[in-house]
Amino acid sequence: MVAQRSGLNKVIYFVLVNLFIVFLGMGLIIPVMPTLMREMSLEGSTMGYLVAAFAFAQLLISPIAGKWVDSIGRKKIIVIGMFIFGVSEMLFGLGQDVKVLYISRILGGISAAFIMPAVTAFVADVTSLRDRPKAMGYVAAAISAGFIIGPGIGGFLAEYGTRLPFFVAAVLGLIGGVFSLVILKEPERAREEKEGVAKPRFRKVLEPIYLIPMIIILVSSFGLAAFETVYSLFVDHKYGFTPKDIALIITVSGILGIIFQVLTFDRLVGKIGEIRLIQICIGVSTIFIFAMIKVSAYWSILLVTFVIFLLFDLMRPALTTYLSKIAGNEQGFVGGLNSTFTSIGNIIGPSIAGILFDVHIDYPYVLAMFILAISFVISLFWKEQKTVFKETAK
Repeated sequence: MVAQRSGLNKVIYFVLVNLFIVFLGMGLIIPVMPTLMREMSLEGSTMGYLVAAFAFAQLLISPIAGKWVDSIGRKKIIVIGMFIFGVSEMLFGLGQDVKVLYISRILGGISAAFIMPAVTAFVADVTSLRDRPKAMGYVAAAISAGFIIGPGIGGFLAEYGTRLPFFVAAVLGLIGGVFSLVILKEPERAREEKEGVAKPRFRKVLEPIYLIPMIIILVSSFGLAAFETVYSLFVDHKYGFTPKDIALIITVSGILGIIFQVLTFDRLVGKIGEIRLIQICIGVSTIFIFAMIKVSAYWSILLVTFVIFLLFDLMRPALTTYLSKIAGNEQGFVGGLNSTFTSIGNIIGPSIAGILFDVHIDYPYVLAMFILAISFVISLFWKEQKTVFKETAK
């Protein structure tokens, strides 16, 4: 593996670009939500359901996709996922009826269910345990860049047409699918040390080694999804921000967060470990979501937004790195679990946030703060587990 590492770096970056494109498509809808609400006479709850539809489809498909990643192969699942993504974005750009928008978001969720575990498993296969925190930091940075910068790009492109961002994403997705088909090669799998009789896969979720991190993934996904889903509506209604203002503040926060993440994540994990880093991120993010309700000045909103996104950007790769270390030769399965619990949070978060927003503008953030506080308490019972497999020497 060491001998191959220099030749695989470019391929790793390529699959990360695919991951970025898919999550960019997930975030594009955020800044145009107020405009779509006015153009199509939709309610805040409907916009929340549109975001949740993506996650619901991802939830249903993720367990199956995780198995296919291990049985069919990483490359094939990545290619299929990219083509499905391109079609979904094209549909959203063309759709003039809310039913078509729902279909588009469902297809987008299916594509994410394919791409996320496949790329995570691919990267785990071509990196050593020593280099994996840094590699998983890049994976999380790609997801964060798409999910956070996506709304920024969408806001800027929406200045030239509300549906333009989705046509651009469709073209990028189809190009990514073609290049994945031509460039990618199926990586070699890590070898697993088998100890005793293997348990049925889904029973493993109930083991503490998986259960607590999956609860954390669920809650953190809920918090971020609830925060970001109503963010544009929140600042639009409360402060009169334009789509361009929303795009600028999210883009600046996202770029700064990603730079900080890439430069510091590997060092932080090496110094305090994944579990302690996750606990800190959950605790501090709870405080800053409360601050989001109280601040009013533009620069204070920018600062709070940056800190919240940064904390989630650090939490996600810490979780992914921890899971990849204990996954052994079941990287696809564990990646599927990660995607499944992320999807559950992404379903519940936007749905409830949209409903609460119609009741009171601050209620979505109050709920997110409360849920994260509970998650912090749960994380205090989380203890480090030993890695379940050893790497073979190359």
